[in-house]
Amino acid sequence: MADRTSLSHGADIAPARSWWGWGDPGQALPDAECAELAALVPGAAGTAQPIPSIASLELPPVRVSAPRTLAHLVSGDPADRAGHTYGKAFRDVVRALHGDLAAAPDLVAFPREERDVVDLLDWAAASDVAVIPYGAGSSVVGGIEYRAKTHSGVLSMDLSGMGRVLEIDRVSRSARIQAGALGPCLEAQLRPHGLTLRHFPQSFAFSTLGGWLATRAGGHYATLHTHIDDLTAALRVVTPAGVSESLRLPGSGAGPSPDRLFLGSEGTLGIITEAWMRLQDRPVHKASASVVFDRFPAAVDAVRAIAQSGLYPANCRLLDPGEAALSGVAGGGRSVLVLGVESAHHPVDGRLAELVALARDHGGSPVGGSTAAGDSAVGDSAAEAWRSAFLRMPYIRDGLARMSVISETFETACTWDRFPELYEAVHRDVGAAVRAATGAEALINCRFTHVYPDGPAPYFTVIAPGRRGSEVAMWDAIKAAAMHTLGEHRATVTHHHAVGRDHRPGYDRQRPEPFALALRAAKQALDPAGILNPGVLFDAAG
Repeated sequence: MADRTSLSHGADIAPARSWWGWGDPGQALPDAECAELAALVPGAAGTAQPIPSIASLELPPVRVSAPRTLAHLVSGDPADRAGHTYGKAFRDVVRALHGDLAAAPDLVAFPREERDVVDLLDWAAASDVAVIPYGAGSSVVGGIEYRAKTHSGVLSMDLSGMGRVLEIDRVSRSARIQAGALGPCLEAQLRPHGLTLRHFPQSFAFSTLGGWLATRAGGHYATLHTHIDDLTAALRVVTPAGVSESLRLPGSGAGPSPDRLFLGSEGTLGIITEAWMRLQDRPVHKASASVVFDRFPAAVDAVRAIAQSGLYPANCRLLDPGEAALSGVAGGGRSVLVLGVESAHHPVDGRLAELVALARDHGGSPVGGSTAAGDSAVGDSAAEAWRSAFLRMPYIRDGLARMSVISETFETACTWDRFPELYEAVHRDVGAAVRAATGAEALINCRFTHVYPDGPAPYFTVIAPGRRGSEVAMWDAIKAAAMHTLGEHRATVTHHHAVGRDHRPGYDRQRPEPFALALRAAKQALDPAGILNPGVLFDAAG
Protein backbone atom coordinates (compact mmCIF):
# COMPACT_ATOMS: atom_id res chain seq x y z
CA MET A 1 0.00 0.00 0.00
CA ALA A 2 1.47 3.36 -1.00
CA ASP A 3 0.34 5.00 2.19
CA ARG A 4 1.94 2.41 4.48
CA THR A 5 5.68 2.77 4.97
CA SER A 6 8.20 0.50 6.69
CA LEU A 7 11.22 2.37 7.99
CA SER A 8 14.62 0.86 8.71
CA HIS A 9 16.48 3.88 9.99
CA GLY A 10 16.11 6.18 12.93
CA ALA A 11 16.99 9.77 13.72
CA ASP A 12 19.74 9.53 16.30
CA ILE A 13 19.08 12.65 18.31
CA ALA A 14 20.63 12.02 21.70
CA PRO A 15 21.31 15.24 23.60
CA ALA A 16 23.96 15.37 26.29
CA ARG A 17 22.42 14.70 29.69
CA SER A 18 23.58 15.79 33.11
CA TRP A 19 24.42 12.87 35.40
CA TRP A 20 23.38 14.78 38.54
CA GLY A 21 20.67 17.24 37.50
CA TRP A 22 18.24 18.20 34.81
CA GLY A 23 18.75 18.09 31.08
CA ASP A 24 21.64 19.57 29.15
CA PRO A 25 24.69 20.11 31.38
CA GLY A 26 25.57 23.16 29.30
CA GLN A 27 22.33 24.82 30.46
CA ALA A 28 23.04 24.42 34.18
CA LEU A 29 23.17 27.70 36.09
CA PRO A 30 26.66 29.02 36.93
CA ASP A 31 27.54 29.68 40.57
CA ALA A 32 26.89 33.41 40.31
CA GLU A 33 23.39 32.94 38.94
CA CYS A 34 22.64 30.37 41.66
CA ALA A 35 23.62 32.97 44.25
CA GLU A 36 21.48 35.64 42.58
CA LEU A 37 18.45 33.36 42.71
CA ALA A 38 19.06 32.38 46.32
CA ALA A 39 19.24 36.05 47.29
CA LEU A 40 15.52 36.20 46.56
CA VAL A 41 14.88 33.54 49.23
CA PRO A 42 15.57 34.90 52.72
CA GLY A 43 17.68 32.50 54.76
CA ALA A 44 19.17 30.63 51.79
CA ALA A 45 22.77 29.44 51.81
CA GLY A 46 25.43 31.89 50.71
CA THR A 47 27.50 29.62 48.48
CA ALA A 48 26.62 27.07 45.83
CA GLN A 49 27.19 23.39 46.55
CA PRO A 50 30.04 22.22 44.27
CA ILE A 51 29.19 19.68 41.57
CA PRO A 52 31.27 16.55 42.19
CA SER A 53 33.19 14.98 39.36
CA ILE A 54 32.49 11.41 38.31
CA ALA A 55 36.05 10.50 39.28
CA SER A 56 35.47 11.71 42.86
CA LEU A 57 32.40 9.54 43.44
CA GLU A 58 32.56 6.51 45.70
CA LEU A 59 30.27 4.02 44.00
CA PRO A 60 29.42 0.70 45.65
CA PRO A 61 31.33 -2.29 44.23
CA VAL A 62 29.79 -4.20 41.33
CA ARG A 63 28.27 -7.42 42.68
CA VAL A 64 27.28 -9.25 39.50
CA SER A 65 28.62 -9.84 36.02
CA ALA A 66 26.66 -10.60 32.88
CA PRO A 67 27.34 -13.83 30.99
CA ARG A 68 29.71 -13.65 28.04
CA THR A 69 26.82 -13.75 25.56
CA LEU A 70 25.42 -10.52 27.00
CA ALA A 71 28.65 -8.73 27.87
CA HIS A 72 28.48 -6.53 24.77
CA LEU A 73 25.16 -5.09 25.98
CA VAL A 74 26.15 -4.07 29.51
CA SER A 75 28.43 -1.51 31.12
CA GLY A 76 29.91 -1.12 34.57
CA ASP A 77 31.47 2.24 33.73
CA PRO A 78 31.20 4.68 36.68
CA ALA A 79 29.69 7.39 34.47
CA ASP A 80 26.95 5.05 33.26
CA ARG A 81 26.24 3.80 36.77
CA ALA A 82 26.15 7.31 38.25
CA GLY A 83 23.90 8.64 35.50
CA HIS A 84 21.40 5.80 36.00
CA THR A 85 21.21 5.92 39.81
CA TYR A 86 18.50 8.52 40.34
CA GLY A 87 15.79 10.40 38.52
CA LYS A 88 15.41 14.17 38.71
CA ALA A 89 13.36 14.82 41.85
CA PHE A 90 14.72 17.41 44.28
CA ARG A 91 15.89 14.69 46.67
CA ASP A 92 17.67 12.96 43.78
CA VAL A 93 19.54 16.10 42.76
CA VAL A 94 20.57 16.90 46.34
CA ARG A 95 21.90 13.41 47.01
CA ALA A 96 23.87 13.46 43.77
CA LEU A 97 25.35 16.85 44.67
CA HIS A 98 26.45 15.41 48.02
CA GLY A 99 28.03 12.44 46.25
CA ASP A 100 25.59 9.95 47.78
CA LEU A 101 25.20 7.27 45.12
CA ALA A 102 24.71 4.26 47.39
CA ALA A 103 21.77 3.16 45.23
CA ALA A 104 23.83 2.96 42.02
CA PRO A 105 22.98 -0.03 39.80
CA ASP A 106 25.65 -2.69 39.42
CA LEU A 107 25.37 -2.66 35.64
CA VAL A 108 23.65 -0.67 32.92
CA ALA A 109 22.30 -2.52 29.86
CA PHE A 110 21.83 -0.94 26.43
CA PRO A 111 19.69 -3.32 24.36
CA ARG A 112 19.47 -2.62 20.64
CA GLU A 113 16.51 -4.84 19.77
CA GLU A 114 13.71 -6.71 21.49
CA ARG A 115 15.65 -10.00 21.50
CA ASP A 116 18.25 -8.31 23.71
CA VAL A 117 15.54 -7.33 26.19
CA VAL A 118 14.27 -10.92 26.32
CA ASP A 119 17.77 -12.33 26.86
CA LEU A 120 18.60 -9.82 29.56
CA LEU A 121 15.35 -10.54 31.43
CA ASP A 122 15.97 -14.28 31.21
CA TRP A 123 19.44 -13.88 32.74
CA ALA A 124 18.20 -11.47 35.42
CA ALA A 125 15.35 -13.75 36.49
CA ALA A 126 17.68 -16.73 36.76
CA SER A 127 20.29 -14.71 38.68
CA ASP A 128 18.05 -12.78 41.12
CA VAL A 129 19.02 -9.46 39.52
CA ALA A 130 16.49 -6.63 39.79
CA VAL A 131 15.79 -4.86 36.50
CA ILE A 132 14.93 -1.16 36.46
CA PRO A 133 13.53 -0.06 33.07
CA TYR A 134 15.06 3.28 32.08
CA GLY A 135 13.96 5.66 29.33
CA ALA A 136 15.87 8.90 29.83
CA GLY A 137 15.84 9.24 33.61
CA SER A 138 13.48 12.20 34.00
CA SER A 139 11.35 10.60 36.74
CA VAL A 140 10.60 12.98 39.62
CA VAL A 141 8.93 10.36 41.84
CA GLY A 142 11.70 7.85 42.55
CA GLY A 143 10.59 5.69 39.63
CA ILE A 144 14.05 4.45 38.63
CA GLU A 145 15.82 4.19 41.98
CA TYR A 146 16.27 0.72 43.44
CA ARG A 147 15.46 0.74 47.18
CA ALA A 148 14.49 -2.88 47.92
CA LYS A 149 17.97 -4.15 48.95
CA THR A 150 16.84 -7.78 48.61
CA HIS A 151 18.31 -8.82 45.24
CA SER A 152 21.75 -10.12 44.37
CA GLY A 153 22.30 -7.24 41.97
CA VAL A 154 20.63 -4.42 40.08
CA LEU A 155 20.54 -3.85 36.32
CA SER A 156 19.36 -0.56 34.85
CA MET A 157 17.96 -1.31 31.38
CA ASP A 158 18.36 1.76 29.17
CA LEU A 159 16.05 1.55 26.13
CA SER A 160 17.51 4.59 24.35
CA GLY A 161 19.15 2.36 21.72
CA MET A 162 15.68 1.37 20.52
CA GLY A 163 14.44 4.70 19.21
CA ARG A 164 13.21 4.15 15.67
CA VAL A 165 9.88 4.77 13.99
CA LEU A 166 9.44 1.34 12.43
CA GLU A 167 6.32 1.76 10.35
CA ILE A 168 3.87 4.47 9.35
CA ASP A 169 0.27 3.84 8.33
CA ARG A 170 -0.68 7.11 6.64
CA VAL A 171 -4.22 5.93 5.86
CA SER A 172 -5.03 5.23 9.51
CA ARG A 173 -2.71 8.04 10.62
CA SER A 174 -0.66 5.98 13.06
CA ALA A 175 2.88 4.72 13.50
CA ARG A 176 4.68 1.79 15.13
CA ILE A 177 7.45 3.27 17.25
CA GLN A 178 10.13 1.75 19.47
CA ALA A 179 9.81 2.69 23.12
CA GLY A 180 13.28 4.21 23.46
CA ALA A 181 12.55 7.09 21.08
CA LEU A 182 13.27 10.44 22.69
CA GLY A 183 10.73 13.16 22.00
CA PRO A 184 12.81 15.11 19.44
CA CYS A 185 13.95 11.88 17.76
CA LEU A 186 10.37 10.69 17.41
CA GLU A 187 9.11 13.98 15.97
CA ALA A 188 12.07 14.26 13.57
CA GLN A 189 11.15 10.91 12.04
CA LEU A 190 7.47 11.86 11.68
CA ARG A 191 8.01 15.36 10.31
CA PRO A 192 8.89 14.34 6.70
CA HIS A 193 5.51 12.61 6.52
CA GLY A 194 3.63 15.71 7.67
CA LEU A 195 2.62 13.95 10.89
CA THR A 196 3.11 14.53 14.60
CA LEU A 197 2.33 12.77 17.87
CA ARG A 198 1.99 16.24 19.41
CA HIS A 199 2.82 15.04 22.92
CA PHE A 200 5.05 17.66 24.51
CA PRO A 201 5.58 17.24 28.26
CA GLN A 202 8.04 19.58 29.98
CA SER A 203 10.56 16.73 29.78
CA PHE A 204 10.04 16.33 26.01
CA ALA A 205 13.73 16.54 25.06
CA PHE A 206 14.80 14.24 27.90
CA SER A 207 12.14 11.54 28.00
CA THR A 208 11.04 8.65 25.80
CA LEU A 209 7.86 7.21 24.39
CA GLY A 210 8.21 4.17 26.64
CA GLY A 211 8.58 6.39 29.68
CA TRP A 212 5.48 8.37 28.70
CA LEU A 213 3.48 5.16 28.31
CA ALA A 214 4.74 3.52 31.50
CA THR A 215 3.89 6.61 33.56
CA ARG A 216 0.72 7.74 31.75
CA ALA A 217 2.36 11.09 31.03
CA GLY A 218 0.44 14.28 30.43
CA GLY A 219 1.38 16.25 27.35
CA HIS A 220 0.73 19.25 25.16
CA TYR A 221 -3.03 19.41 25.25
CA ALA A 222 -4.69 21.08 28.21
CA THR A 223 -8.09 19.65 27.25
CA LEU A 224 -9.50 16.60 25.47
CA HIS A 225 -6.38 14.47 24.62
CA THR A 226 -4.49 15.24 27.82
CA HIS A 227 -2.68 11.95 28.50
CA ILE A 228 -0.58 9.62 26.38
CA ASP A 229 -3.35 7.03 26.92
CA ASP A 230 -5.53 8.94 24.45
CA LEU A 231 -2.90 8.58 21.72
CA THR A 232 -2.15 4.87 22.24
CA ALA A 233 -3.53 2.30 19.79
CA ALA A 234 -1.61 -0.84 20.80
CA LEU A 235 1.35 -1.97 22.90
CA ARG A 236 4.03 -4.62 22.67
CA VAL A 237 5.43 -5.53 26.09
CA VAL A 238 8.14 -8.02 27.09
CA THR A 239 7.44 -9.72 30.41
CA PRO A 240 9.32 -12.58 32.07
CA ALA A 241 6.25 -14.73 31.29
CA GLY A 242 6.23 -13.89 27.57
CA VAL A 243 5.52 -11.12 25.08
CA SER A 244 2.17 -9.34 25.15
CA GLU A 245 1.06 -7.70 21.90
CA SER A 246 -2.35 -6.09 21.69
CA LEU A 247 -4.40 -5.73 18.51
CA ARG A 248 -4.40 -2.28 16.92
CA LEU A 249 -8.00 -1.10 16.75
CA PRO A 250 -9.80 2.26 16.80
CA GLY A 251 -11.83 0.95 19.74
CA SER A 252 -12.96 -2.29 21.31
CA GLY A 253 -15.37 -3.54 23.94
CA ALA A 254 -13.75 -6.97 24.20
CA GLY A 255 -13.25 -7.27 27.93
CA PRO A 256 -10.77 -5.25 30.01
CA SER A 257 -8.19 -3.54 27.82
CA PRO A 258 -4.77 -5.24 27.81
CA ASP A 259 -3.16 -1.88 27.08
CA ARG A 260 -4.69 -0.41 30.22
CA LEU A 261 -2.89 -3.03 32.29
CA PHE A 262 0.51 -1.81 31.12
CA LEU A 263 -0.18 1.92 30.69
CA GLY A 264 0.93 3.40 33.99
CA SER A 265 2.46 0.13 35.23
CA GLU A 266 5.83 1.90 35.63
CA GLY A 267 7.95 -1.05 34.53
CA THR A 268 6.83 -3.39 37.29
CA LEU A 269 4.78 -5.75 35.06
CA GLY A 270 6.82 -5.67 31.85
CA ILE A 271 9.05 -3.61 29.59
CA ILE A 272 7.28 -1.76 26.79
CA THR A 273 9.32 -2.19 23.60
CA GLU A 274 6.97 -0.87 20.89
CA ALA A 275 3.69 0.95 20.51
CA TRP A 276 1.30 1.86 17.74
CA MET A 277 0.51 5.52 18.33
CA ARG A 278 -2.30 7.65 16.91
CA LEU A 279 -0.89 10.61 14.98
CA GLN A 280 -2.19 13.92 13.66
CA ASP A 281 -1.50 16.11 10.67
CA ARG A 282 0.84 18.88 11.70
CA PRO A 283 -1.08 22.03 12.68
CA VAL A 284 -0.80 25.02 10.35
CA HIS A 285 -3.42 27.29 11.91
CA LYS A 286 -2.65 28.58 15.41
CA ALA A 287 -3.87 31.40 17.56
CA SER A 288 -3.17 32.43 21.13
CA ALA A 289 -4.17 35.04 23.67
CA SER A 290 -3.64 35.91 27.31
CA VAL A 291 -6.25 37.21 29.72
CA VAL A 292 -5.57 38.94 33.05
CA PHE A 293 -7.84 38.67 36.10
CA ASP A 294 -7.78 40.82 39.21
CA ARG A 295 -9.35 38.03 41.27
CA PHE A 296 -8.14 34.43 41.19
CA PRO A 297 -11.59 32.91 42.02
CA ALA A 298 -13.03 34.69 38.98
CA ALA A 299 -10.24 33.26 36.85
CA VAL A 300 -11.05 29.77 38.13
CA ASP A 301 -14.71 30.27 37.22
CA ALA A 302 -13.68 31.39 33.74
CA VAL A 303 -11.56 28.29 33.20
CA ARG A 304 -14.40 26.07 34.38
CA ALA A 305 -16.72 27.71 31.85
CA ILE A 306 -14.14 27.15 29.12
CA ALA A 307 -13.59 23.53 30.12
CA GLN A 308 -17.32 22.88 29.97
CA SER A 309 -17.90 24.80 26.73
CA GLY A 310 -16.86 22.08 24.28
CA LEU A 311 -14.39 24.46 22.58
CA TYR A 312 -11.38 22.35 23.67
CA PRO A 313 -8.45 24.79 23.56
CA ALA A 314 -5.05 23.18 23.07
CA ASN A 315 -3.62 25.45 25.75
CA CYS A 316 -5.53 26.60 28.81
CA ARG A 317 -2.95 27.38 31.50
CA LEU A 318 -4.12 29.41 34.47
CA LEU A 319 -1.40 30.98 36.64
CA ASP A 320 -2.33 32.18 40.11
CA PRO A 321 -0.85 35.53 41.25
CA GLY A 322 2.26 33.96 42.74
CA GLU A 323 2.96 31.82 39.68
CA ALA A 324 2.33 34.74 37.32
CA ALA A 325 4.78 36.90 39.25
CA LEU A 326 7.42 34.16 39.54
CA SER A 327 7.25 33.54 35.79
CA GLY A 328 7.54 37.24 35.00
CA VAL A 329 4.17 37.21 33.23
CA ALA A 330 2.22 39.59 35.48
CA GLY A 331 2.44 41.28 38.86
CA GLY A 332 0.21 43.26 41.17
CA GLY A 333 -1.65 40.24 42.48
CA ARG A 334 -3.15 39.45 39.10
CA SER A 335 -3.75 35.99 37.63
CA VAL A 336 -3.11 35.16 34.00
CA LEU A 337 -4.88 32.72 31.69
CA VAL A 338 -2.89 31.62 28.63
CA LEU A 339 -5.10 30.30 25.81
CA GLY A 340 -4.14 28.60 22.57
CA VAL A 341 -5.99 26.89 19.72
CA GLU A 342 -4.69 25.06 16.67
CA SER A 343 -5.80 23.05 13.66
CA ALA A 344 -4.27 21.35 10.64
CA HIS A 345 -7.31 22.02 8.47
CA HIS A 346 -9.19 25.24 9.19
CA PRO A 347 -8.68 28.72 10.67
CA VAL A 348 -9.08 29.00 14.43
CA ASP A 349 -9.52 32.74 14.98
CA GLY A 350 -13.24 32.35 15.62
CA ARG A 351 -12.74 29.70 18.26
CA LEU A 352 -10.14 31.83 20.04
CA ALA A 353 -12.55 34.78 20.00
CA GLU A 354 -15.22 32.62 21.68
CA LEU A 355 -12.75 31.54 24.36
CA VAL A 356 -11.66 35.11 25.05
CA ALA A 357 -15.30 36.18 25.22
CA LEU A 358 -15.99 33.53 27.86
CA ALA A 359 -13.02 34.77 29.89
CA ARG A 360 -14.18 38.36 29.52
CA ASP A 361 -17.65 37.38 30.75
CA HIS A 362 -16.00 36.34 34.03
CA GLY A 363 -14.09 39.57 34.53
CA GLY A 364 -10.99 38.87 32.46
CA SER A 365 -9.16 41.52 30.45
CA PRO A 366 -7.32 40.39 27.29
CA VAL A 367 -3.77 41.73 27.11
CA GLY A 368 -1.98 42.67 23.91
CA GLY A 369 -3.18 41.33 20.61
CA SER A 370 -3.92 37.71 19.92
CA THR A 371 -1.78 36.04 17.29
CA ALA A 372 -2.81 33.78 14.47
CA ALA A 373 -0.30 32.35 12.04
CA GLY A 374 1.42 29.20 10.86
CA ASP A 375 4.02 27.07 12.61
CA SER A 376 6.38 30.02 13.11
CA ALA A 377 3.97 31.86 15.38
CA VAL A 378 5.14 32.33 18.95
CA GLY A 379 1.97 33.76 20.37
CA ASP A 380 1.61 36.95 22.42
CA SER A 381 4.27 38.20 24.80
CA ALA A 382 2.67 36.78 27.94
CA ALA A 383 2.35 33.31 26.43
CA GLU A 384 5.94 33.39 25.23
CA ALA A 385 7.19 34.61 28.61
CA TRP A 386 5.37 31.75 30.28
CA ARG A 387 6.75 29.20 27.81
CA SER A 388 10.32 30.40 28.37
CA ALA A 389 9.95 30.26 32.13
CA PHE A 390 8.33 26.82 31.91
CA LEU A 391 11.25 25.33 29.96
CA ARG A 392 13.85 27.03 32.14
CA MET A 393 12.28 26.08 35.48
CA PRO A 394 14.00 22.68 35.97
CA TYR A 395 17.42 24.32 35.61
CA ILE A 396 16.38 27.01 38.10
CA ARG A 397 15.26 24.27 40.49
CA ASP A 398 18.72 22.68 40.25
CA GLY A 399 20.36 26.05 40.88
CA LEU A 400 18.23 26.54 43.99
CA ALA A 401 19.12 23.01 45.14
CA ARG A 402 22.79 23.93 44.97
CA MET A 403 21.95 26.78 47.36
CA SER A 404 20.08 24.39 49.71
CA VAL A 405 16.74 25.98 48.83
CA ILE A 406 13.93 23.44 49.12
CA SER A 407 11.90 23.25 45.92
CA GLU A 408 9.00 20.85 45.66
CA THR A 409 6.37 20.50 42.97
CA PHE A 410 3.31 18.30 43.16
CA GLU A 411 0.40 18.00 40.76
CA THR A 412 -3.05 16.64 41.31
CA ALA A 413 -6.63 16.71 40.01
CA CYS A 414 -9.92 17.23 41.80
CA THR A 415 -13.51 18.10 40.98
CA TRP A 416 -14.40 21.78 40.54
CA ASP A 417 -16.48 21.86 43.72
CA ARG A 418 -13.50 20.76 45.81
CA PHE A 419 -10.84 23.02 44.31
CA PRO A 420 -11.34 26.21 46.38
CA GLU A 421 -11.05 24.28 49.64
CA LEU A 422 -8.05 22.30 48.35
CA TYR A 423 -6.29 25.48 47.26
CA GLU A 424 -6.72 27.02 50.69
CA ALA A 425 -5.71 23.80 52.46
CA VAL A 426 -2.47 23.48 50.52
CA HIS A 427 -1.46 27.01 51.45
CA ARG A 428 -2.46 26.48 55.07
CA ASP A 429 -1.35 22.91 55.79
CA VAL A 430 1.65 22.55 53.51
CA GLY A 431 2.71 26.03 54.58
CA ALA A 432 2.57 24.87 58.20
CA ALA A 433 4.65 21.80 57.35
CA VAL A 434 7.27 24.02 55.72
CA ARG A 435 7.46 26.20 58.82
CA ALA A 436 7.84 23.13 61.02
CA ALA A 437 10.57 21.66 58.80
CA THR A 438 12.54 24.79 57.94
CA GLY A 439 11.51 27.50 60.38
CA ALA A 440 10.68 29.76 57.44
CA GLU A 441 7.66 30.83 55.42
CA ALA A 442 7.13 29.09 52.11
CA LEU A 443 6.38 30.55 48.72
CA ILE A 444 3.47 28.44 47.42
CA ASN A 445 2.22 28.96 43.88
CA CYS A 446 -0.31 27.18 41.70
CA ARG A 447 -1.13 26.78 38.03
CA PHE A 448 -3.56 24.62 36.08
CA THR A 449 -1.74 22.34 33.65
CA HIS A 450 -4.83 20.55 32.30
CA VAL A 451 -8.56 21.11 32.72
CA TYR A 452 -11.59 18.87 32.32
CA PRO A 453 -15.34 19.49 32.34
CA ASP A 454 -15.52 18.05 35.85
CA GLY A 455 -12.36 19.51 37.37
CA PRO A 456 -8.88 21.04 37.05
CA ALA A 457 -5.38 19.59 37.40
CA PRO A 458 -3.61 22.02 39.75
CA TYR A 459 0.19 22.02 39.89
CA PHE A 460 1.70 23.45 43.07
CA THR A 461 5.22 24.79 43.59
CA VAL A 462 6.70 25.15 47.09
CA ILE A 463 9.95 27.06 47.72
CA ALA A 464 11.63 27.63 51.09
CA PRO A 465 15.17 27.96 52.48
CA GLY A 466 16.69 24.72 53.75
CA ARG A 467 19.68 23.76 55.88
CA ARG A 468 22.65 22.27 54.11
CA GLY A 469 22.90 18.58 54.94
CA SER A 470 19.22 18.39 55.97
CA GLU A 471 17.58 19.13 52.63
CA VAL A 472 16.35 15.58 51.97
CA ALA A 473 14.72 15.20 55.39
CA MET A 474 13.01 18.57 55.00
CA TRP A 475 11.80 17.70 51.50
CA ASP A 476 10.47 14.36 52.73
CA ALA A 477 8.46 16.07 55.48
CA ILE A 478 6.97 18.56 53.03
CA LYS A 479 6.17 15.80 50.53
CA ALA A 480 4.41 13.77 53.23
CA ALA A 481 2.33 16.78 54.23
CA ALA A 482 1.38 17.44 50.61
CA MET A 483 0.24 13.83 50.07
CA HIS A 484 -1.77 13.92 53.30
CA THR A 485 -3.50 17.15 52.27
CA LEU A 486 -4.37 15.79 48.84
CA GLY A 487 -5.82 12.64 50.37
CA GLU A 488 -7.85 14.58 52.92
CA HIS A 489 -9.50 16.54 50.11
CA ARG A 490 -10.11 13.59 47.78
CA ALA A 491 -7.62 14.77 45.20
CA THR A 492 -5.37 12.32 43.36
CA VAL A 493 -1.83 11.85 44.59
CA THR A 494 -0.61 12.47 41.04
CA HIS A 495 -2.15 13.62 37.78
CA HIS A 496 0.80 12.94 35.45
CA HIS A 497 4.07 12.58 37.38
CA ALA A 498 3.32 8.91 38.21
CA VAL A 499 3.53 7.04 41.52
CA GLY A 500 7.08 5.69 41.63
CA ARG A 501 8.36 5.23 45.14
CA ASP A 502 7.95 8.77 46.46
CA HIS A 503 4.15 8.76 46.02
CA ARG A 504 3.63 5.21 47.26
CA PRO A 505 2.15 6.16 50.67
CA GLY A 506 -0.50 8.36 49.06
CA TYR A 507 -1.21 5.85 46.31
CA ASP A 508 -1.62 3.03 48.85
CA ARG A 509 -4.38 5.06 50.52
CA GLN A 510 -6.04 6.10 47.25
CA ARG A 511 -6.09 2.71 45.53
CA PRO A 512 -9.00 0.31 46.30
CA GLU A 513 -7.75 -2.81 48.07
CA PRO A 514 -9.40 -5.29 45.65
CA PHE A 515 -7.52 -3.55 42.85
CA ALA A 516 -4.29 -3.89 44.84
CA LEU A 517 -4.95 -7.61 45.12
CA ALA A 518 -5.45 -7.83 41.36
CA LEU A 519 -2.20 -5.94 40.71
CA ARG A 520 -0.25 -8.27 42.98
CA ALA A 521 -1.77 -11.27 41.23
CA ALA A 522 -0.77 -9.83 37.85
CA LYS A 523 2.74 -9.24 39.18
CA GLN A 524 3.00 -12.84 40.35
CA ALA A 525 1.77 -14.15 37.01
CA LEU A 526 3.92 -11.95 34.78
CA ASP A 527 7.03 -11.58 36.93
CA PRO A 528 7.17 -14.59 39.27
CA ALA A 529 10.79 -13.93 40.25
CA GLY A 530 9.89 -10.35 41.27
CA ILE A 531 12.75 -8.70 39.39
CA LEU A 532 10.96 -5.86 37.57
CA ASN A 533 11.25 -2.45 39.28
CA PRO A 534 10.47 -3.77 42.77
CA GLY A 535 8.75 -1.36 45.15
CA VAL A 536 6.96 0.68 42.49
CA LEU A 537 3.13 0.87 42.76
CA PHE A 538 2.88 -2.01 45.26
CA ASP A 539 4.79 -4.64 47.20
CA ALA A 540 4.31 -7.97 45.44
CA ALA A 541 4.10 -9.99 48.64
CA GLY A 542 1.44 -7.87 50.24
